[in-house]
Amino acid sequence: MATYNGAPYLRAQLMSFAAQRHANWSLRIRDDGSRDETLEVIDTFCREHPERDITVTAAAPGGSSAANFLNLLAAGDWPEGAYLALSDQDDIWMAHRLKRALSFLAGQEGPQIYASRTILMDETGRSLRLSRRHPRAPAFENALVQNILAGNTIILDPAAAELARRTAPAALAHRVPHHDWWLYQVMTGAGGRVVLDQRPGVYYRQHQGNVLGANQGVSKGLTRFAMLWRQEYSAWIDANLAALQATGDALLPENAALVRRFARWRQGGAHRGTLRDMGVWRQTAQGDRLLALSARLGRL
Repeated sequence: MATYNGAPYLRAQLMSFAAQRHANWSLRIRDDGSRDETLEVIDTFCREHPERDITVTAAAPGGSSAANFLNLLAAGDWPEGAYLALSDQDDIWMAHRLKRALSFLAGQEGPQIYASRTILMDETGRSLRLSRRHPRAPAFENALVQNILAGNTIILDPAAAELARRTAPAALAHRVPHHDWWLYQVMTGAGGRVVLDQRPGVYYRQHQGNVLGANQGVSKGLTRFAMLWRQEYSAWIDANLAALQATGDALLPENAALVRRFARWRQGGAHRGTLRDMGVWRQTAQGDRLLALSARLGRL
């Protein structure tokens, strides 16, 4: 769990850990310089559950959510053979979350990454709607230009956890913008198995303090277009590609070659061929059109 000024909602999330039907868990928290009562809430929870293996690292302020999570992954501070479940500080886990995820992952060859849909809720905890369902299967060609894994639902099997630990320094060095997008890229790039569970396992709280929030609705679509126009999206892909090229032999050879081709294509401009020629794609036809438009306008 990565925390930063999360006191208002943090206790509800921590209590949902205690209510898990899978009882064999420990907790690693990295706090990014909170100035509210976040550490006090955590300390109270620790005192209420002395039997639990809970450690807290207090970091210097000024980082980002992505860097906070990536530093946790780079540290590798978890029991040998552990599965890693990522957690935001302001959600609520459903009681079946860990047990159900392990039923999908246990006994399978790794690396594997699991993610599920969520139920969006408002600040008061009132359920709003089910998160979106992506129509196309996960793939590295999609991961290069889009993230479809909700970071607050991600669970890594032991092999994926080791891959995440090994590649996190490259992501940190190149300041990748989103840890969940990075994990989608690394796991698919390495040939890992992606499990998308259509049953929700997390109540995803929407409030003014969300770093991103649920990426749905007309207003979010306009926000995405504005990011394209300001070339924020282009800068994100710059960082991701640089980090991917710094992961050594983590990627399958064919995927490492695609990263190099895509990087050259972006430098050479759209006259070298279309995105379809390049083989990268988004989940919807509308998304593909917007991506192609951004390329023609020099915004990709």
